Amino acid sequence: MANSSQARKRARQAEKRRQHNVGMRSAMRTQVKRVIKAVEAGDKAAAESAYKAAVPALDRVVGKGIIKSNKAARHKSRLNARIKAMS
Repeated sequence: MANSSQARKRARQAEKRRQHNVGMRSAMRTQVKRVIKAVEAGDKAAAESAYKAAVPALDRVVGKGIIKSNKAARHKSRLNARIKAMS
């Protein structure tokens, strides 16, 4: 356990930031899963609208430094390819 008041405060801040990052990551994953679910259901219109919601969510977590930009680009590319393959 942290001994100084400064170290205790840093531990509190780190835990608060960790919880925030967990929530942001979870929200991003939910958006990605919505696209995948719509693709598997065969609903192209729903998949495209879910994709349009997922792209800003991916970009938001990249901006916060929660995931790397290449990971977001990979997700976007693969989701878009799955939507394109539906037609």
